[in-house]
Amino acid sequence: MRYSQQIIDKITQLELICGQDVGRGIQPLVEAAKGGLLGAVYSICQHSQPHVVIITGFYLPHGDLPAAETDGIIGSVQLAAALLRVGVMVRIVTDSLCFPAVRSAAFAAVMPFPINPSHLNFDIVPINPNGSDEKVVSLLNSWESLPIPVTHVISIERPGPSRDGIIRNMRGQDITPYTAPLHLLFNSINNLSPITYIGIGDGGNELGMGKIPRNIIYDNIRHGEKIACVTSCDYLIVCGVSNWGGTALLVALALVNSGWKTEIREQLNLEIELNILETIVRNNLAVDGVTGKATLSVDSLPWHYHAKVFDKLNKFID
Repeated sequence: MRYSQQIIDKITQLELICGQDVGRGIQPLVEAAKGGLLGAVYSICQHSQPHVVIITGFYLPHGDLPAAETDGIIGSVQLAAALLRVGVMVRIVTDSLCFPAVRSAAFAAVMPFPINPSHLNFDIVPINPNGSDEKVVSLLNSWESLPIPVTHVISIERPGPSRDGIIRNMRGQDITPYTAPLHLLFNSINNLSPITYIGIGDGGNELGMGKIPRNIIYDNIRHGEKIACVTSCDYLIVCGVSNWGGTALLVALALVNSGWKTEIREQLNLEIELNILETIVRNNLAVDGVTGKATLSVDSLPWHYHAKVFDKLNKFID
């Protein structure tokens, strides 16, 4: 599959927009992952029958209200809803602590359109130090029996283990007891048909960041040596905010596959995006990942800031 230079240039611009730094010092990480968006889109579009697993959910036990964070979930459910609309099989994977927020967000994403909520397949891994690994193995076995094999596993803002095996937040706090080992799904599907792994993150501690040389994260991210995730991927998209990576991926898919353009454009609606955020915040299911507060913000950035980035990305869809 070959793309025109015009499409390649547009996808490169999308990558730059979603990769803008919001004060974390991620530009060296963005540069190291350059081309990840194009590679991710190519890998999905080359399949006649893609089947996508989306991993998300970042639980914040230390917030004003212990809950999942607003980043990652919104981009994940928008991606899931849009793929369902174009006929792609989708599974959303999260853990038991984040599931209420993910489920609520997913239903908010599909309600405006005639998408049957029963088509949303959720796989939930419990927060159980003695049983989570067994559940992961069970999931892998169940995926093996699916009529259409899993082709892609996409992680959006999902924390992963650092070199000592501990999962940490951006402050360097240990959140392993609150985080199911979904990283085992991200790099251990060796007995299934070939899988492509796509990571989307914004801080260095998310699944997929192991693709970046460790010294880049150590030298540029606060607590980098402590928090850097060692789990790698095939294609990495580094963003200022991880939700933006989900949007950029959908816009790029619409550019490459003209048959998907109308459905993706309709799903990437600013009212839907706001409705998802309002739904999970209003019900105290999610909080801002930086402030820990249940506000209409993501990573301490107010809604109007995200709306501008969202619109800027969407303008690339003709």
